[in-house]
Amino acid sequence: MYAVIKTGGKQYKVASGDVLKIEKIAGEAGSEVVFNEVLALGENVGTPLVAGASVKATVIKQARDAKVIVFKKKRRQNYRRKNGHRQSITLVKITDICGK
Repeated sequence: MYAVIKTGGKQYKVASGDVLKIEKIAGEAGSEVVFNEVLALGENVGTPLVAGASVKATVIKQARDAKVIVFKKKRRQNYRRKNGHRQSITLVKITDICGK
């Protein structure tokens, strides 16, 4: 069975045992989190959410994603700016999909 959950402004199709890299959420490694915004559960699609459905996950670790380089340039103006950004992420493992 699979579910479609919404977290961090994004949607993820998950099944039990999947490991996800999502936007940072509160929780330390080993703690359990529950996603209540379930958009679909198997073939059952919610309007907009599936009533009574939830997905349980365990936090594996809090980390930072790979660096994204932001480079700005204007030709013939000797204008160059280089910045880097590392987004904070959370690795979670889906343990259980609960629904009706």
